[in-house]
Amino acid sequence: MESGPQPSVVQPAALKPESNWRRGIRKTWPLHLLILPATLIAIIFNYLPIFGLVMAFQDYKPWLGFFRSEWVGLKHFESLFLFDESVQVIWNTLIISVLKIVCGLLVPIAIALLLNEIRKTGIKRGIQTLVYLPHFLSWVILGGILIDLLSVKGGIVNRMLTDWFGIQPIFFLGDGDWFRFVVVVSDIWKEFGFAMIIYLAAIAGVNPSLYEAAEVDGATRLQQTINVTLPAMLPIIVVVATLQLGNVLNAGFDQIFNLYNPLVYNKGDVIDTFVYRSAMLKGDFSFATAVGLFKSIISFALIIVSYRLAYRFGNYRIF
Repeated sequence: MESGPQPSVVQPAALKPESNWRRGIRKTWPLHLLILPATLIAIIFNYLPIFGLVMAFQDYKPWLGFFRSEWVGLKHFESLFLFDESVQVIWNTLIISVLKIVCGLLVPIAIALLLNEIRKTGIKRGIQTLVYLPHFLSWVILGGILIDLLSVKGGIVNRMLTDWFGIQPIFFLGDGDWFRFVVVVSDIWKEFGFAMIIYLAAIAGVNPSLYEAAEVDGATRLQQTINVTLPAMLPIIVVVATLQLGNVLNAGFDQIFNLYNPLVYNKGDVIDTFVYRSAMLKGDFSFATAVGLFKSIISFALIIVSYRLAYRFGNYRIF
């Protein structure tokens, strides 16, 4: 018996595979939503102000705006190197920042080596906690504390110098040379504990068998530090030192702004505070923008050089 024609079975159309990026968005959209506020803040406060750099090439007047202010070309950049005040500011920035970089590199290394010699873990962790706590305090708070401590009248430091050593009170924040000393020392005190963590991590990664072998060979603790610990720390020291080149023109606005005064402008005024005073107090927005743009260009070039050096000598790479 012959069967009749069978009904044709309709095959479902092949499903189009979902693209990888859509699948990724579906899985990670909560994370994108989470970073959206930070992205908007970065765009508003970091990228949109870039258009204001046009003021560096104008004789900008707020009531005329960007489009009607007179164009003056590189006039303000030429003035940057003609005024004695601006040249002195550049030198102040270089001196203070270089001192901070050098001392901020040596002190954490020395303290990390000393902490490494402490065998009791509780004491070691307690000291480490105490020394990196100042990192989390703002310079507004620390500036007020330092002003009280270093005050000529009633400051505890000057009282100790007078009562214990018979030294006349020192105007720490009113003398240019002493002001630089205070800026560098206070910055080291605030930041060395946090920077020390990097070196302690490098020391923790040293193979204990190297110390055992050195001890068998009769090496003292100092010789073990020089021949085992320091060579193990050398790569991270090279990386940190080279990356600090990008901060040569960053002497620390927050710190100096909260400590300085007109008496120390000749030796304590840096590029950032000079830009602030030129723009906000004197109303010379074009010149202040030119100074800030000059600093940004030099800093950008130094960052590129520092990363290239870190890649070459420390095998450091971002990606």
